[in-house]
Amino acid sequence: MSAQKGRDVLVKIYDGSGYVSVAGLRARTISLNAKTVDATDSDSSGAWRELLAGAGVKSATVTGAGIFRDAASDALVRTAFFEGTAPNFSLTLPDFGVITGPFQVSNLDYAGDFDGEATFAMTLVAAGQLSFVAD
Repeated sequence: MSAQKGRDVLVKIYDGSGYVSVAGLRARTISLNAKTVDATDSDSSGAWRELLAGAGVKSATVTGAGIFRDAASDALVRTAFFEGTAPNFSLTLPDFGVITGPFQVSNLDYAGDFDGEATFAMTLVAAGQLSFVAD
């Protein structure tokens, strides 16, 4: 497998008829986590820690930052933030797969220097069960 382009990692939001890319993103990070449940007791073999399979809580966080373009997708993200809704997002990881499901916008930042472009940053947190389809 060859190296992948960072720009091929896509964050898309559902607009009611399909998924559209969140405009202007330059950087994005997708973090998948699974908490563990320690089931170790005095009878654990060799005093090694034992984990209870399937008992932990899974979570996903997406962060992104880029140039503010005031596109239709920006309005969808902004609306989701102010209304506290959790629209469906699609996360594409090249040669890995696509993750889809509901995400809540937990952070939305706008910034701009007098001699530069207006920028934005956002954080999405999974708000329900996610699905994964491998490439």
